[in-house]
Amino acid sequence: MRARRANAVYLPDVTFPERLRVTADLAEALDQADFIVAAVPSHGTRQVLRRVSALVGPGVTVVSATKGLEQDTLFRMSEIIEQELGPDVKVAVLSGPSFAAELARHLPTAVSVASREGSIVEQVQADFRAPYFRLYGTCDVVGVEIGGALKNVIAIAAGVAEGLALGHNALAGLITRGLAEITRLACAEGAQRETLAGLTGLGDLVLTCTGSLSRNRHVGIELARGRSLGDVLSGMKMVAEGVRTTEAALALGARRGVELPITAQVAELLAGRKDARAALEELMLRPQRAEAG
Repeated sequence: MRARRANAVYLPDVTFPERLRVTADLAEALDQADFIVAAVPSHGTRQVLRRVSALVGPGVTVVSATKGLEQDTLFRMSEIIEQELGPDVKVAVLSGPSFAAELARHLPTAVSVASREGSIVEQVQADFRAPYFRLYGTCDVVGVEIGGALKNVIAIAAGVAEGLALGHNALAGLITRGLAEITRLACAEGAQRETLAGLTGLGDLVLTCTGSLSRNRHVGIELARGRSLGDVLSGMKMVAEGVRTTEAALALGARRGVELPITAQVAELLAGRKDARAALEELMLRPQRAEAG
C-alpha cells in the first residue's frame, strides 16, 4: 500500500490522499494521535486493543467503526474498548449507511456518531466532517451499536429473498419486520426507540439489505443458490459480520427474553440445519400477531 498509494485488495481504484501515511507499526501509527479509528473486525477487536493499550495516551478519543458483538461475551465494541483501554478513555461510535467504496470516492454520505458525552460527539463531528460526509450526533450508544450489528443478520435474510427471486413485496416485509426485531432487542438493552428509526437503524438496514456492495446480502444470495457457507466465505476477501453476529444476537435475545424470529431462521440456515426455502416457510407460517408486537 505504501508503494502503490492504494489498497490493491479492497479499494484498488482509490488513490490515497497525499497527507496519508501508511504504516504497519502500531507505535508509529498511534504516535501523537488525537483520534484513533478502530475499524478492526469484531472478532479481532479485543486482541488488537490489548496490543495498543500501552500506546494510547491520555486525552485520545477512540472512534469505533466496527459493527458486531463479541461472540462469547456478547459485549458491544465500545464496552470492549473501555475494558481494554481503561475507564478514562474517550469513546465514540460511528455507524450508519455507508459503503466504504462510495465514501472513498467522496459520494454524499450521512452517518451517526454516538457518545455518552456530548462534548465528544461535537469533537468528532467537527474533525470528521467533509463536504461529502455529514455526521448526526446522539447520546444513544446502545441503539447505534445494536442497530449496526443486527442489520447485518437481517441483510443475510434479505439476500436469501433476493436469491430465491421472491420479489419486492417479500423484501419490503422482511426489512420492516427486521427493523421491528432489531428495535425490540435494542430497547431491551436500554436503547431509545427513535434511534432505530434513524440512520444507524432504518438507514443502515435499507442499504445493507438492498445494496449490491453489501457483503452480508451477498452471503444470503449465495446460500439461496445452494452453496455451502464455507464455500461462500472462502471466496470472499472481506468479513461478513452478520455470520458471526447471528448466534451472539440470539444469545443476547435469550438473555433479555426477546424473540428474534428472523435471526433464528438465519442461524438455522448458516448452521446447515435448514435450506433457504425451509427457513422462509418457517417464518411465513408462524402464528400471526399484532404488528406492534
